[in-house]
Amino acid sequence: MLPDVLLDLWTRHENLLWAFALTSIATLVISALLVPYLIVILPADFYAESNSRHVFGGKPLLRAVFLLVKNALGALLFVAGLLMVFLPGQGLLTMIAGLALLNFPGKRKLEMRFLHLPRVLSSINWLRVKAGREPLSF
Repeated sequence: MLPDVLLDLWTRHENLLWAFALTSIATLVISALLVPYLIVILPADFYAESNSRHVFGGKPLLRAVFLLVKNALGALLFVAGLLMVFLPGQGLLTMIAGLALLNFPGKRKLEMRFLHLPRVLSSINWLRVKAGREPLSF
């Protein structure tokens, strides 16, 4: 039924193909649960220029640990979002959630570029309104 090339590929790399299939299913399930949750829990003014967030202001060690964990999670979500562009899942929304957690120069400009895509912004605000939260404000 399968062409010989595909059959040969399957027999030689069966374990790898199963790993890709399971990874694809896992990213779909995780993104379907985690990304909407993260979008809904953000404060409506999270991306407003006037919003200044200071976490653990007087405790440098706690702040460093927090930033390390936050950036590691952000990098993981961003990479997962890139993979979801090719695998099932909400790629752009996952990448935006990852970017929201990362700290790097030019972050705000890149976030604003993604967030002002009409389909992305309408999807985010639809999720937030459905959950009883205010739409994002800039």
